[in-house]
Amino acid sequence: MSTTLNENFLLAVPLAPLVGSLIAGLSSKIVGRKGAHSVTILGVFISFILSAIVYNDVLHGASFNVTVYEWMSIGNLKMEVGFLVDSLTAMMMVIVTFVSLMVHIYTIGYMADEEVGYERFFSYISLFTFSMLMLVMSNNFLQLFFGWEAVGLVSYLLIGFYFTRESAIYANMKAFIVNRVGDFGFLLGIGLIFAFTGSLNYTDVFAQGDKLATMSFPGTSWGLLTVACICLFIGAMGKSAQFPLHVWLPDSMEGPTPISALIHAATMVTAGIFMVTRMSPLFEHSDAALSFVTVIGAITALFMGFLGVVQNDIKRVVAYSTLSQLGYMTVALGVSAYPVAVFHLGTHAFFKALLFLGAGSVIIGMHHDQDMRNMGGLAKYMPITWITSLLGSLALIGTPFFSGFYSKDSIINAMKLSHLPGSGFAYFAVVASVFVTALYSFRMYFLVFHGPERFRGPKHPDSPMGHDDHGHGHGPHIPHESPWVVTLPLILLAIPSLIIGAIMVGPMLFGDFFSHGVAFDKVIFISERHEALKEMGEEFHGWFAMGLHSVSGLPVWLALAGVVVAWFLYMKRPDLPPVIAKTFGPICTLLDNKYYCDKINEVVFAKGAVALGRELWKEGDVVVIDGVVNGSAKFMGWFASVIRFLQSGYIYHYAFAMIIGMLSLLTLFVTLGGK
Repeated sequence: MSTTLNENFLLAVPLAPLVGSLIAGLSSKIVGRKGAHSVTILGVFISFILSAIVYNDVLHGASFNVTVYEWMSIGNLKMEVGFLVDSLTAMMMVIVTFVSLMVHIYTIGYMADEEVGYERFFSYISLFTFSMLMLVMSNNFLQLFFGWEAVGLVSYLLIGFYFTRESAIYANMKAFIVNRVGDFGFLLGIGLIFAFTGSLNYTDVFAQGDKLATMSFPGTSWGLLTVACICLFIGAMGKSAQFPLHVWLPDSMEGPTPISALIHAATMVTAGIFMVTRMSPLFEHSDAALSFVTVIGAITALFMGFLGVVQNDIKRVVAYSTLSQLGYMTVALGVSAYPVAVFHLGTHAFFKALLFLGAGSVIIGMHHDQDMRNMGGLAKYMPITWITSLLGSLALIGTPFFSGFYSKDSIINAMKLSHLPGSGFAYFAVVASVFVTALYSFRMYFLVFHGPERFRGPKHPDSPMGHDDHGHGHGPHIPHESPWVVTLPLILLAIPSLIIGAIMVGPMLFGDFFSHGVAFDKVIFISERHEALKEMGEEFHGWFAMGLHSVSGLPVWLALAGVVVAWFLYMKRPDLPPVIAKTFGPICTLLDNKYYCDKINEVVFAKGAVALGRELWKEGDVVVIDGVVNGSAKFMGWFASVIRFLQSGYIYHYAFAMIIGMLSLLTLFVTLGGK
């Protein structure tokens, strides 16, 4: 087998969904609804097949790291389009295209009742896939930034898909602005790296890692790489919704459910995790940056999980679980356990897409009512949705032998073995979060699929109109199972949610998976300084033994405790949750208001920005700019009023003035010449 992948073959991977997007978007009146979903599904299917072939070739030793097009060259700055395909990239390509394909198929059923925007939606999600592929396949910072911004732009369009709804407009603007905050830090980090390396190519930059590690940020004693890596991670905080830049992600539920699955499972929110992993040769030189990553991830994992407990919107529960799981991935990055973070990224992509699409199926069956307080007893009406959602929930909470167990348990062990500053707090956070995750996950499961059939009576008095109701306004109906185009993706996602962890835990964490392809000399996936993975590998005796051994560990019992508490509170004694909420009123108020992060942003930052803008307008625009413009006009008017007296209209006056002027100039020249 060739050790180098074909350039045209790789180009077809991102271009196939791009072509489908353009046809569906620009020729929607010609191709129609059927043509729009057919051409985009075909494009993503081709991309998935090609990605699977690339993945297989990479595992057999093939690689690619070549510039395919040089756009512009300015001095040392080369703006290029290039692909870097190694085992990390190949894995991301397969995950992105597979989940995207499932979402495309699912969308046919979910959006079937949409009278307007059907073709536009398919065009958007296919464009989203293209953007993410360009991001993960890039071999330079410029292309990385292009993909980074492209997924942000398309997410803005998708979150605000129902642009006639005020809440959707607010949500997409919020996502756009918060991500720009993170992207500003990301751009600063890229700028610093280019300023001190003279290159935007990964290979060139990583080769200078040792030199950069000895340099200080100008004018300070701070390490240059510490500042650069923290700036890069601030970009990841925005994209991967880490505290305090997490506030956009729950509101992104205003978009249709398929895009919730695409954003939250395998594309936009995982971009930050992928980026930090790719930048591991730089982060490995800074313990301070790694500790910063660890603490931020720990805060997100635990405190975002608490918010999931008090949510009543089924999609928002799954959204907060995404925030918490992203925190898990981030803490793994912080202790240099990069394979564990990527492993959890992969397993999470499948079971989280499954949970979101399962939630969408429930919403279809409930005629677009999203409030769990109006559900109950759906298991017998929606058996496929029920069993697949149960499998997704079991994977999420880390049930032994399910995919989520292997990645979550590995993260917890990595925290336990790490000695980096902040890892102690991170270990407590991820362990405590196991109980919290099981509690809110099975609270949702029991409220939706078991217990009394609350949909038969009046809606809960505090229940709002479903955010994703499409404006249909259906009255009470008996729930029904979703069509096959909805249930088929659920089944196909349930399979890897069950088995992929057991299959991949050995090769990815303790094998040679990441040694395939372009494994840079400086990419140290099992860090020489933080050997948590090495210690874990010595105790690993296969996936089955790992599952059996976990029964004696604390995380499994905490997960079981969370399930039991959820069953007791919401099945056995449903009268207790209101009493508990009343007893712990201030805490519940804090959680209901999401730690007042939105209020702080509105009062401090939004109003502060408005006040600053008003002052800049008053002092800068009115006083300075208008003062200069109007002052110069007044001065010219005054000057003209003075010199008009010299305009007598007599020729001899003008001739006399010319003679005086010439004499003055001659005198000046003679004087200067003499000196």
